[in-house]
Amino acid sequence: MKPSPVKADQTPEKAVGASYELDALLRGDKRAFEALVREESARLFRVIVRILRDDDEAASVMQETFLQAYQRIHTFRGESRVTTWLYAIGINLSRAALRKSKRTTALDEADLDRLQPQFAKGMYRDAGADWDPHKLTERNETQRIVREAIDRLPESYRMVVTLRDIRALPTAEVAQMLDITEGAVRVRLHRARQALKSLLDPQMRY
Repeated sequence: MKPSPVKADQTPEKAVGASYELDALLRGDKRAFEALVREESARLFRVIVRILRDDDEAASVMQETFLQAYQRIHTFRGESRVTTWLYAIGINLSRAALRKSKRTTALDEADLDRLQPQFAKGMYRDAGADWDPHKLTERNETQRIVREAIDRLPESYRMVVTLRDIRALPTAEVAQMLDITEGAVRVRLHRARQALKSLLDPQMRY
């Protein structure tokens, strides 16, 4: 499967704070690539497992992601961070695996729409834009409940929440990874936060 090209106008990554060097990666240096694997494996796995919701399958897709990245590193054009390019490959492979398995989330788009009016009619105390799933997951006693609620979201909304709120990536970078506009990221994030609040409010008071 050929990953979608990452479209961006950011400056190339200089590996600041990383144990790998971009120039060495582009030369196909195995040690540099091994350093990239060590640096990003845990974070990449967390993103992939949020899509697939299966540890074994996520591990397999992560391995395939690194394999494809190594084989195609020469196609990296330096228009984004190399990690953004890597994650785009992983997300595309994860989505393909999800389609192949024909698994669905507990909620679909229609369910998500039904959750929006509950919030709009003033049934909740706080605005969805001010409600942050990341802050909730910092509390150990709520992590499981929040993550289960996130897993119920449709895949496209689940990914935006994971990348933007949980991983705290910039909106522009999330847009590059998902190959959508920054405006689309903001819309999906707003709708996902509202839906999550509707799901979680009966279980938690904060």
